[in-house]
Amino acid sequence: MSFKDVNILLVEDNNKTRNLISNLLSDMGIYQVFEAKDGREAQEFLDSAVDQVDLIICDWKMPRMTGIELLQQVRTVYRTMPFLMITGNADPDSVKAARMFGVNAYMAKPFTAEQFERKVTMLLRQLKTPI
Repeated sequence: MSFKDVNILLVEDNNKTRNLISNLLSDMGIYQVFEAKDGREAQEFLDSAVDQVDLIICDWKMPRMTGIELLQQVRTVYRTMPFLMITGNADPDSVKAARMFGVNAYMAKPFTAEQFERKVTMLLRQLKTPI
């Protein structure tokens, strides 16, 4: 499956993690990656970049606006936008909260490159499948 035309919004406050994820996406053939350091920066990008994002990959804990707050904002405008939450909070209550607000997939840190690729591929295949 080719991902050359896919646009990703990567929201992560940690520079090393953001670079790692960006490199994993590049290894998958995804080169259009918009980066934001927190939810507020991501929200500002989304407000100005109408229909330019196919998938949001977002950390949960960030300053200014958390991933769950961003997810809530995204769902008010983009009800079907695939949203992958990445976090160190793998406890059942966090997973339940993320699902309640409409997350499409959830990934606990640390994760392997293979786990990440499987999860992103699954979400992107849903884009290609007519409903």
